[in-house]
Amino acid sequence: MRAMILETLGQPLKLVDLPIPQPRANQVLIQVQCCGICRTDLHVVDGELPHPKLPLVPGHQIVGTIARLGESVQRFQIGDRVGVPWLGQTCRHCHYCQTERENLCDNARFTGYQLDGGYAEYAVADERFCFPIPANYADLQAAPLLCAGLIGYRALRMTGTAQRIGLYGFGAAAHIVIQVARYQGRQVFGFTRPGDVEGQQFARGLGAVWAGSSEEVPPEPLEAAIIFAPVGALVPIALKAVEKGGVVVCAGIHMSEIPAFSYDLLWGERVLRSVANLTRQDGVEFLAIAPQIPIATQVQVFPLEQANSALTALRQGKIQGAAVLSIAG
Repeated sequence: MRAMILETLGQPLKLVDLPIPQPRANQVLIQVQCCGICRTDLHVVDGELPHPKLPLVPGHQIVGTIARLGESVQRFQIGDRVGVPWLGQTCRHCHYCQTERENLCDNARFTGYQLDGGYAEYAVADERFCFPIPANYADLQAAPLLCAGLIGYRALRMTGTAQRIGLYGFGAAAHIVIQVARYQGRQVFGFTRPGDVEGQQFARGLGAVWAGSSEEVPPEPLEAAIIFAPVGALVPIALKAVEKGGVVVCAGIHMSEIPAFSYDLLWGERVLRSVANLTRQDGVEFLAIAPQIPIATQVQVFPLEQANSALTALRQGKIQGAAVLSIAG
């Protein structure tokens, strides 16, 4: 099979031929149709996440059809269409797993990080961590739901009942979350990189009541903010923008250093919290609600061999919506 692999951190991926992997017990072999490109992929490739498997096939927003079943597989049949997310395996026995917090499992393994992912024509995955894809989503449009959608949905839940929500970093996750928030009757304020007029227009086109630079003060205090951009300097900015009792949610897996800030920005029972990974229950809930809204994903498609170009475009902030690799052509 063709695959793009990471051999050396910080270096471009290489297009190679690899043997088709064979599914083990509880695993399925998936013929990959497409794979979403996530900012987490950048963090892995750039060496900002420690100790990835090397060589590695990146990619954790996989959509494909099951081509072969491993021993003991019960949930799926050959030909079923499934999605594979970031969370690829947990121990299922620790106190986190036993208290519905499997996203915090110390022995979890992640797709496209410790497990080979979807920048390839085939991938294997544990059937227990795969999701059926809603029938009304085409493959390319479904891929961003599996991370941008899931992590965004989890982050949105962390804002509680907040009605005025700021989204800092208007990329793949934000363009999905805003649709969920509006469906729930909330107001969304979009924040982009300074000078990103096109991105601000994109946010307004999706229903943001206001959009501007992350350096700007919103026209009214926010009840909550979600930071998708991996920029630590946004934390005090967001805290300043939320009213007393508000919450700031850091939704990325990696963030640059957070600068020191005065206690008055946190005082007034403001809350600063992170979102780590996802649970399978997040996936069940989100993929059930997505067709009801219905969420529409905007994708920019790249062929497998142009994965490096896609990662560069994402790094430079040139992707509106989500980037997706088309594997099957």
